[in-house]
Amino acid sequence: MVDALSLPGWVYHDPEFFAVEMERVIRPAWQIVCHQNDIPHVGDWRSLDLLGEGLFAIRGADGVIRAFANVCRHRGSRLLDGEGGCARRLTCPYHAWTYAADGRLIGVPNKADYGDLRMEDWGLLPVELELWQGFVFVRLESGGPSVAEMLAAHAEEVAPYRLDELQALGRITLRPRPVNWKNVADNYSDGLHISVAHPGLTRLFGGDYRIAAGPHADRMSGDLVEQPSHNLSERAYQAMLPEVDLPAAQRRRWLYLKLWPNVAIDIYPDQVDFMHFVPVGPTETLVREVSYGLSDDRREMRAARYLNWRINRRVNAEDTALITRVQQGMASRRYTPGPLGESEVCLRSFAKRLREIIGEACQDQPPPPGWSRSGG
Repeated sequence: MVDALSLPGWVYHDPEFFAVEMERVIRPAWQIVCHQNDIPHVGDWRSLDLLGEGLFAIRGADGVIRAFANVCRHRGSRLLDGEGGCARRLTCPYHAWTYAADGRLIGVPNKADYGDLRMEDWGLLPVELELWQGFVFVRLESGGPSVAEMLAAHAEEVAPYRLDELQALGRITLRPRPVNWKNVADNYSDGLHISVAHPGLTRLFGGDYRIAAGPHADRMSGDLVEQPSHNLSERAYQAMLPEVDLPAAQRRRWLYLKLWPNVAIDIYPDQVDFMHFVPVGPTETLVREVSYGLSDDRREMRAARYLNWRINRRVNAEDTALITRVQQGMASRRYTPGPLGESEVCLRSFAKRLREIIGEACQDQPPPPGWSRSGG
């Protein structure tokens, strides 16, 4: 039965499959930009580059956050450079066309030269945007459920974390990885490798790591055990994690949510991270990540956040080694789809959905005859 098999190796490195996948999977999917509190003032903006598209989210004079293509309507020049900034007016560096923070065209040098140019027709090109629990999401192609609908099953569980009040604890880091984006997404939702490759997490959770696959999001979690770890950082984190305003069952829980197909949110008692697996090429992915926290000046909380970072830095290094090995193996013509156990519910769900979107090509090894960008 094909649903009990992993995806064929070629879909993790084939350029034509990657192109089709970007059109059918990534462009219609929600992508995370930042948090609303990263852009608190009029003109504050944050950018995202995705599939050759430059996008940015900006707060207007009315307080509303909107998203636009990072493209001047005159000759297509890129308007903004960098990851973020503040500009109440956006002036194109090429010919000085100027836009308000709400996207309206408000200035055209030599306007009389353009005849009956209607300024209201030439504002910035909007991009669909949604705020969920304070996080700013965009998508290149409209259609399909909202972020709120996709994460509705988890709304009650995440409500106590007051995600809309979070403040950034640092800047977004960009980590290039020489792997296909699906390799990163698969690994994030994989539960079997925890006890094998993450001894630190195994010590922290006592081997009790839970995974569940939903129609639009995977949920993974582990509760910290009382048994002190023999690792210094882990033992200190267990001891120093302060009391937080959460239901008792969640005060020592590490919760992970992965929104289909490539956005993950790590929710800890002490902080919240997002991880965004941005496809760059068939064998290249850029991982965007940043940590947020509620205002808390307690020394114990500062220590817990630092220890969390130390622990997860090790976990990330372990995962990087794992996905690199898998990517190398997927390049072998001798690899054929392997069996997925009944407990591997997230991997089964991911593979099934990709097959439904792309078609029967995902079942073939090697690429089916005549496969092309228009086929599948």
